[in-house]
Amino acid sequence: MTDADPKVEAFFKTAKQWRDELAALRAILHSSQLTEEFKWRSPCYTFQGGNVVAMWGLKASCALAFFKGALMKDPAGILEAPGENSRSMRTIKFAGMAEIESLEGTVRRYVDEAIEVEKSGLRVEFRKDDLEFPDELADRLDADPGLRAAFEALTPGRRRGYVLHFSQPKQSKTRASRIERAVPRILDGKGMHDR
Repeated sequence: MTDADPKVEAFFKTAKQWRDELAALRAILHSSQLTEEFKWRSPCYTFQGGNVVAMWGLKASCALAFFKGALMKDPAGILEAPGENSRSMRTIKFAGMAEIESLEGTVRRYVDEAIEVEKSGLRVEFRKDDLEFPDELADRLDADPGLRAAFEALTPGRRRGYVLHFSQPKQSKTRASRIERAVPRILDGKGMHDR
């Protein structure tokens, strides 16, 4: 493990919840070949520049999130998708130190496997998005060629995130409002969660 990023140090020092658990997970990750960085407001562990695993402190648990977890074997049956629309990432959630201690060997093997997946260059194959654009988005893109060009220039994951977000509300007025609020971010080339 390379020298710690000062932002990561601040993350651990100011953690109000799951402090001991996060420190224990960090120790496991420090014993690997991963480099510690700070991305998306959380510690992120990379191998030769490729994202391998992130660490999260959630309300009811803390978690390790494997970016290419869908490609990993899961003999212990502990990897789960973080959300219904997750296609690549898989998480392991921990509700306390006892769970981390009992799964330490398994977690170390999973981290090693995730590194091997990254070394091999494997990529998660995403099926072509079959998401339907809500009418409000299709109309807005038809009315503004610059917005359409900016939207199409986004990464597939960012486009998917926006389409899912815009499609959620039942009322057309709410969908249109979400789209209008997102227009400046789209024109700046940013996804919903980018800073």
